[in-house]
Order: sequence, then structure tokens, then C-alpha cells
Amino acid sequence: MQLSLWTYEGPPHVGAMRIAASMQGVHFVLHAPQGDTYADLLFTMIERRDSRPPVTYTTFQARDLGGSTADGFKTACRNAVERFRPDLLLVGASCTAELLQDDPGGLARTLELDIPVVPLDLPSYQKKETWGAAETFYRLVRACAGSAPRQGTPPRASCNLLGPTALGFRNRDDVREIAALLAANGLDVRVIAPLGARPQDLARLPEAAFNIVLYPEIADTAARWLQRTHGMPFVSTSPIGVGGTRDFLREVRAMAGLDADAVASAPDRLSWYSRSIDSTYLTGKRVFIFGDATHAIAAARVASRELGFQVCGLGTYMREFARDVREAAAGHGIEALISDDHLEVEAAILEARPELVLGTQMERHIAKRLRVPCAVISAPVHVQDFPARYSPQMGFEGANVLFDSWVHPLMMGLEEHLLGMFRDDFEFNDQAAPSHLGSAKAAGPETTLPAGSAALPHVDDRMKVATGQAAGDATGTAPLAAPAAGSPIAVAQDPVLALWTADAERELKKVPFFVRGKARRNTEHFAAANGIHPITVETLYDAKAHFAR
Repeated sequence: MQLSLWTYEGPPHVGAMRIAASMQGVHFVLHAPQGDTYADLLFTMIERRDSRPPVTYTTFQARDLGGSTADGFKTACRNAVERFRPDLLLVGASCTAELLQDDPGGLARTLELDIPVVPLDLPSYQKKETWGAAETFYRLVRACAGSAPRQGTPPRASCNLLGPTALGFRNRDDVREIAALLAANGLDVRVIAPLGARPQDLARLPEAAFNIVLYPEIADTAARWLQRTHGMPFVSTSPIGVGGTRDFLREVRAMAGLDADAVASAPDRLSWYSRSIDSTYLTGKRVFIFGDATHAIAAARVASRELGFQVCGLGTYMREFARDVREAAAGHGIEALISDDHLEVEAAILEARPELVLGTQMERHIAKRLRVPCAVISAPVHVQDFPARYSPQMGFEGANVLFDSWVHPLMMGLEEHLLGMFRDDFEFNDQAAPSHLGSAKAAGPETTLPAGSAALPHVDDRMKVATGQAAGDATGTAPLAAPAAGSPIAVAQDPVLALWTADAERELKKVPFFVRGKARRNTEHFAAANGIHPITVETLYDAKAHFAR
């Protein structure tokens, strides 16, 4: 365990909270100190739920440690049952309360409550949030579905959807999209769990012929238990992207005894665009992908096979699925990054020099600092990635969403580059009058401004004077004169302190902004390695030729 500014996953009890918050009729009594109640904000502020998660905290304080915290836990259990009247009670301890060794499961059994109690053993210092969610769902399925053999043979075209949870990345919309596709292909979806399910629904899981695991990180353990205990096979092909969705539907139809080739599909724009002439702009773009295993592996497949990108990096923070990600990375000729250290991920992005980053909320922040286009494809995410609109990642409509989310940042980068190219044009410069006003005279370089007015600085002017004041600043400080052509400008870069001439800086601005940072870094490393000082236009093109070999 290490202290970190960012973390990809919380402790296991947060995963248990996700399962409880996903279901109806389930309440979670969490033995925890006062400070551990922060997790409520994940649901109310980030996911924007209209109610608090169904969790009761014992919220003991430091002064309570001199007495019996176990009595406080039992009181919290009785009060929760009396107040909320749940169908089932989950009990467990947070990472802090685990140190007290109060045994929430044993304490709850002594109360002889009139509802089922499922104790959770969540080793907070060995496991993390996603494992906690998977373990909680597995325990609930075992407790509710039982081990009794199934009565009769279910219809072959009946299935369950397993894995969607609260705080899952676009899980709500994915379920809606996939359930509609399955219905259109003649499948009968019996239960969707844990999202929206009750304990009674989990008891009905064996009444379907097979299971569909949408998110293996959550439902793989439970699906394998159902397969061993009730003989229920399962499908775990991820329906992300056009190709992935078609493969998924063929596999599901075959398992349901239907014609695997008669897939009922829906129109998508991604396939059309991939065949269009405009898509050649995207061919070979370098993309770095990082996230949970399901979304990272699927994103790499879509990026390479459906959009023509070159996958230059692939990784996950989920060590339980490291083997799957390594296998996928090997298929792209690269080595997988398995790490939950965001600084290590940032270093890998810098080394890979991508033109697009697909990742979590953390990779979005990293890409913004590096001025690289980015899109979020996986949890953990922030509030903007729980949109009010319908925005799935799975299915054919999900492929359209991927197209918009991934391609638009690159296309907008091209647009900004074109605007930058023409910013000094006589017709399009900042002081030019609108072209449709024929009688207006354009404000050219020699135009005299009215007394008392000041020219606005250019929007792309990042070269500030040494005092930190720009032209027209409210302090009234007069701006310094612009450096003469060929004179060096000090530009602080980490780790190299390079000197650029004004001509070289102007030439660098002609490079598209979304690769400008990469061009600057390459040139500075080239100059440092060859002892060149200052960096001139010639140095810029020598570095370009060197790195193009």
C-alpha cells in the first residue's frame, strides 16, 4: 500500500457498496469510523443518484475505542432492519474497522434477525474495489440462488445479463442497448443483475438457460459458480464496436439454438466512416489505451481493426486480469502495462508519444497537460462521464458513440491547426473586418488604433514578457519589445532547458498543435544530445529528419 494523490480503485468495501446501491431490497451495514462515510459522495455527486446508497455506518469515534465497538455494530444492525425493512442484509467492515477484528458476520448472527444476512470478508489491505464488488455479487448469488438442482429444462433462448453496477462506466445505457438487441434477435432476458435486481431475482437466475457476462470484472466469479453448480454456460464476448457486437450476437444466437448467421443488426455510422475517404486522415494515428480490462481490450480491437489506428500502448490497473491484457497487447506487437501507479502510466504515455489517449479520468488529466487529444473509455470517471443523455459504449449505437468520442478530438485538432495556419493571412487575421461587409476597411498592420485603445493580444500568443504581464494588462505595465528575428528566447522545459530563436518558435507554431509538444520535446532532446545552442529553424528540421529515420 502506498500514499497517492490519485487512485484507480478504492478499498473493497466501496465495491460492496456499489453492489448494494445497484440492487433493490438490499441494505449494507458497514462497520466504519466517522471518516469512512466519504464514499456516499461517489454516488450522490459523481453518479448523480437521486438518493443515498443503502448503507448504514456504525461511525464509531476515537473515544469509542475504550468501550465496546461491537455493541455499537449490533445496535446499528437492529436499527437498520427496523427502519429500512430490507429483504436481505449485508454486513462488513471498512479498511479501518478491519483492524479492530470485531467480526461483523458473527455479531450479526447473534442477533437472530428475521431476514437473510450475508457476511462479507473483504481483506482491505490485499484487495481493491472491483474485487470487492465481484466478491459481494458472488456471495449474494450463492446465498439467493442456492445449490438445489434446477427443476426442468429452461427454454434455450432464455438468458440473464450479469455484471452492470452502480458507478459502472455507462452500464445503465449498455444494459438498455444490449437488452434491445437481444430481444430483436429472439432472446428472452430473464434477469439483469445486479443493477436493478432484488434478492428474489437472484433466486431466479437458474431458471434461464445461460448467462451473458457483460463485465467479467464483476460477474465472472458468479457466472463460473452458476456453471459449476447449475450447469449454466455463459458468454463473455464483449459487444463493443461493430465487429465485437456482431461476434457477440453470433455467439449468443448459437448458444440459444438459433441461426448464428441470421443476426438482426442496426445501422451504424462507424463502418460507413471507416470506408470513406475522410477516414484516411486517421490511418496510422498512434493511440495509447489504459483502463479496466474489458474496455481496454475492446478499445484496442476497435482502434486497430475498425478505425485503422496504431496501438502504441495498452494496459490496465486490474492485476486480476493482467493475463488477458498481456495476451491482447501481444496481438498488437507491444508489451502490456500492468500498474495502478498513475505516475508510471504518465511516464509510459510520454515514452509512447501517442497522438490520441484513451483511458480513465486520470489519463484525461495527463493528456490535457501534455496537450494530446483524449477520450474517456473506462472507470474511474468524473461527473461528465455520467451523462443524462443516452450514451452507451456497447452495441451498434455504442459504436456510434465511440466514433464521436474518439474521432472528434482528432478532427478538432486539425481544425485548430488550420486556424493557426491562417491567423496571419491578410483576410483572416484577428484585426480583419468581416469579409461579408464590403464597405468595411480591414485593420491591417499599418492601421492606427483610436486614442486610448490597446490591441488585443493574439489568442495563441504564449510568449509572455519576463514580468509576467501581457500587452494591455490591467496593471498598465508597458510590454517589452518583441525579440528580433534570430535572437534566442528562453523556454523552460523539463528536463531540458533549451533556448529557441524567435524564428524557430514561429516555425514550431506551424506544426499541428496536437503533435507540437512532441515536436518540441524531440527537438530539445536532439539539441541537448548534439550540444546545439540555441535551437534554430535548421535544428528543428534536422531533428525532424533524425526522428523520421
